[in-house]
Amino acid sequence: MHTQLCDELGIEFPIFAFTHCRDVVAAVSNAGGLGVLGAVGFSPDQLEVELAWIDEHVGDKPYAVDVVIPGKYEGMGELDPVKLEKDLLEMVPDDTRSFARKLYADAGVPEVTERQAPALIGWTEATARPLIDTALNHDKVKLIANALGTPPAEIIDEIHHAGRKVAALCGSAYQAGHHKDAGVDIIIAQGTEGGGHTGEVGSMVLWPEVIDAVAPVPVLAAGGIGTGRQMAAALAMGAQGVWTGSLWLTVEEADVPPAQMQAYFDAGSRDTVRSRSWTGKPCRMLRNDWTDAWESPDNPKPLGMPLQFMVTGEMVARHHQYPDKAQKVGFNPVGQIVGHMNKVRKSRDVIYEMVEECIEATERLDKLMHGA
Repeated sequence: MHTQLCDELGIEFPIFAFTHCRDVVAAVSNAGGLGVLGAVGFSPDQLEVELAWIDEHVGDKPYAVDVVIPGKYEGMGELDPVKLEKDLLEMVPDDTRSFARKLYADAGVPEVTERQAPALIGWTEATARPLIDTALNHDKVKLIANALGTPPAEIIDEIHHAGRKVAALCGSAYQAGHHKDAGVDIIIAQGTEGGGHTGEVGSMVLWPEVIDAVAPVPVLAAGGIGTGRQMAAALAMGAQGVWTGSLWLTVEEADVPPAQMQAYFDAGSRDTVRSRSWTGKPCRMLRNDWTDAWESPDNPKPLGMPLQFMVTGEMVARHHQYPDKAQKVGFNPVGQIVGHMNKVRKSRDVIYEMVEECIEATERLDKLMHGA
């Protein structure tokens, strides 16, 4: 249960927990795993507040930050965020924006009154770079992960120069090879079962393909992991640990509205869909009236990243403000492990239960191997 990567990062268990909630980050890191804060929705100033809070609540424990710099997106190459936002806003068709607003109006979700969503968030290099700079100012941040594509070479160099590690997610051995060639320290192989942005290849096929393709670079297994048995399988294949995300949406520390959490509890593993309807790239989430509407051939097609979120960011803000009214059209990113997420637990207990179940699974296998 203690891999080489644990020693390199100063953690007890090879369990990495992606979350947008600082309380979950702190709870996981304090329990011996590595909490990973998703920074894409924060401004640099907001991220600074979140990281300062985490610093105060993790003692001497490390944690990580996740950003999003896609390998391909609209406006790629423009590093001035003000100009980029202006140029992209001019590319958004009025009928697409009107269609999204009508879906929410028809569902009875009021317009936002207290806060407005930013037009452009951290889906681009221009907006992610300041987030990385902010994260590197915090000594307890030991890892910067990129959720989409291989990070630009200069960013990898900057992170390495600061004495931190770089991780990047992938959905194929081909992508993993690009990560390795670029000098990425940790490659996260996420199967299609995973929540959020994910590819098409199943975890049981993807993990060994990536592990073999990039050896000796350490690989974290991701995609549908929510139990110690799955963790044992990943470690048996040669993974150095597991990258988890959906699992932390229903923990006690999660900042998830009751209505949204109940939607997760009510869902089964067949109730998710990969859809471009929120971010512009395939993202696994709960299927609902919103995802169905964007699949209809008579309706507008989702735009590319980051244009689509420049349309849907307003809807996310309305969902946050009126979660009880927005469940049939809301953004509920989650993986197929949602069918296993049926009760609220403390983050600490999730970690310990995964470890215990992983040990039990390996002991059971050991008995089979030795005929006991």
